[in-house]
Amino acid sequence: MSLSISIPIFFFFFFFFFLASASSDSKTFIVQVQPDSKPSVFPTHKHWYESSLSSLSSEPTPLIHTYNTVFHGFSAKLSPSQAQKLQSLPHVLALIPEQVRRLHTTRSPEFLGLRSTDTAGLLKESDFGSDLVIGVIDTGVWPERQSFNDHDLAPVPSKWKGQCVAGENFLASSCNRKLIGARYFCGGYESTNGKMNQTTEFRSPRDTDGHGTHTASIAAGRYVFPASTLGYAKGVAAGMAPKARLAAYKVCWNAGCYDSDILAAFDSAVADGCDVVSLSVGGVVVPYYLDAIAIGAFGASDAGVFVSASAGNGGPGGLTVTNVAPWVTTVGAGTIDRDFPADVKLGNGRIIAGMSVYGGPGLPPGRMFPLVYAGSEGGDGYSSSLCLEGSLDQRLVKDKIVVCDRGINSRAAKGEVVKKAGGVGMILANGVFDGEGLVADCHVLPATAVAASTGDEIRQYITAASKSKSPPTATILFKGTRIRVKPAPVVASFSARGPNPEAPEILKPDVIAPGLNILAAWPDKVGPSGIPSDKRTTEFNILSGTSMACPHVSGLAALLKAAHPEWSPAAIRSALMTTAYTVDNRGETMLDESSGNTSTVMDFGAGHVHPQKAMDPGLVYDISSSDYVDFLCNSNYTTKNIQVVTRKVANCNGAKRAGHSGNLNYPSLSVVFQQYGKRKMSTHFIRTVTNVGDPKSVYQVTIRPPGGMSVTVKPEKLAFRRVGQKLSFLVRVQAREVKLSPGSSSMKSGSIMWSDGKHTVTSPLVVTMQQPLV
Repeated sequence: MSLSISIPIFFFFFFFFFLASASSDSKTFIVQVQPDSKPSVFPTHKHWYESSLSSLSSEPTPLIHTYNTVFHGFSAKLSPSQAQKLQSLPHVLALIPEQVRRLHTTRSPEFLGLRSTDTAGLLKESDFGSDLVIGVIDTGVWPERQSFNDHDLAPVPSKWKGQCVAGENFLASSCNRKLIGARYFCGGYESTNGKMNQTTEFRSPRDTDGHGTHTASIAAGRYVFPASTLGYAKGVAAGMAPKARLAAYKVCWNAGCYDSDILAAFDSAVADGCDVVSLSVGGVVVPYYLDAIAIGAFGASDAGVFVSASAGNGGPGGLTVTNVAPWVTTVGAGTIDRDFPADVKLGNGRIIAGMSVYGGPGLPPGRMFPLVYAGSEGGDGYSSSLCLEGSLDQRLVKDKIVVCDRGINSRAAKGEVVKKAGGVGMILANGVFDGEGLVADCHVLPATAVAASTGDEIRQYITAASKSKSPPTATILFKGTRIRVKPAPVVASFSARGPNPEAPEILKPDVIAPGLNILAAWPDKVGPSGIPSDKRTTEFNILSGTSMACPHVSGLAALLKAAHPEWSPAAIRSALMTTAYTVDNRGETMLDESSGNTSTVMDFGAGHVHPQKAMDPGLVYDISSSDYVDFLCNSNYTTKNIQVVTRKVANCNGAKRAGHSGNLNYPSLSVVFQQYGKRKMSTHFIRTVTNVGDPKSVYQVTIRPPGGMSVTVKPEKLAFRRVGQKLSFLVRVQAREVKLSPGSSSMKSGSIMWSDGKHTVTSPLVVTMQQPLV
């Protein structure tokens, strides 16, 4: 099915589902109002909102949050009839149904080329980002961690207007010159789920999950030595911007992260004075005017705040990328050159590669244990194959190594199920969709993860050996930490992929950054496996996900903003994209971990971030808020829908001069041609670059056209007289019809590079040919 057909159908079902469910129950809505319509009789907007709600019914309807900075309005839980009445009020612009988002759950600074001993690198130039504030919207923070110490830090920047909000087990004095702000937002969560269970989570900014502490320390953790997890990854732990300040905004709770709370966090982060907002959560892709993250991020970007968000963990399938608004920098995940081998040795002598950070007593050396596949040992087969709670028969698995399939419950929880049933170890086998990518976990028993293909091999060995005189046996060989691994980086198998389901002409993800097996700070009272029965404690933990990749870019953005205070959020993203690399440490195009094949722009966007080159990109593609308005106009958004996103009444007359939505001044170029029986198709892009390199520099273009396409650029030379000067160029793409079956598509990529001999400014060029269904 072509994109142009499938996306509207998806949205139709989304709205149908929502309205069907809303008819039977109250739901939380985010309500946008016209702020200058407030009657003077009301002293504040809050009083006005409360009056509007009281007019809906005799039953009081409390406000959940009010919004004043990135959005104008409030959130409240409404019945269908109340929502309908509210929508009819003249000052109400829109009702946005709330979504629930999910978390997208060390050597990486060194792998990225950031070393504290550098004398002229990015860390030196930016003084480690010491006056910049990174707001982390997540599960909160554990402030006592050494990663958040304020030794030798200057006083809190005078621009800071935020607070350290006290709450359960969190004092106002928990903040310091490093962690300068902390807030929590649970109104949306409790409106839907009722009052939180305070025996399992704190009504405060304190982190009871670990995810927020981990991501915050990746972005801006201080240098901590020694650091390790259960003896693995020993060394120095440091965030990307070790002297940047942090502010924690807790919006994620046991039942998820609610849009009304996320929007309140954006509102506070911008009002407080954050320079960067880091968001490692996501959900279903919907139009921007229904997407609270996109709306909050636009308000932040409009205020000069850089927003980075995780691409999601829905890979390796296509169309899985989330957080796709063009004013958000969307980050996928790659590997670093470090892993944790834990191989399986089978009774037939075969050694199978595996991965683990199990830190307890290993299996006795030299001893082989009986090996069973959980799916063939009684039960209903399916549940036991996945090692779900209560699915294993103790008589069949006791004192054996058990093979479990990935899926449904968490990887670490499967190990707990095996341990409870008396198993001595676990081999966790990827499913077909997981492919060959391996994720290391802090298991509660000796355990390792193996790829889909080798999982099949182990199951085949079990079947064959069970029929022979030599029953199947195995052991697990834990080999510790291995560094300087090749190839690296590799696109992580879980990293969400393009094309962009909302706007195919905007390539997403934008970049990838380290996101597999990343060491960072971890709270007390949360075991490293994340399961309730795990009572082990560790100051650091190793996690994987685009959640871990996003704060790498957030920290880098802070460093770039510190080095170039005049750069806009779009300029910072441009610097990261146009200097990104696509070649691994073998000198070949990065691989896709899920298949072992060469990866594509749909996997890595512009490529893997290269901080040192981003410091001095030569040219940047800048974008203003009015450019984004033109993009929305050319994406056929109504003026009302544009106002929901931008808070301003849009005039789309001038936007048509931009030609089409692909002419947004984005650092990548993407076009989709619909083959309605046309033999030849063509389009053009207009781009404007700003010189941030040397005065009197001349850039020459090099074109690498996608296969079978004709690409021209005019002019072929850009001569700049001064820094800050802007020059434009036109790219024309011509394509010929290709043979495709109905509903299928073909994607080819190339690039456009501008170079002055010192800087190389690279933009991916993506052409997708689609054959309509009819």
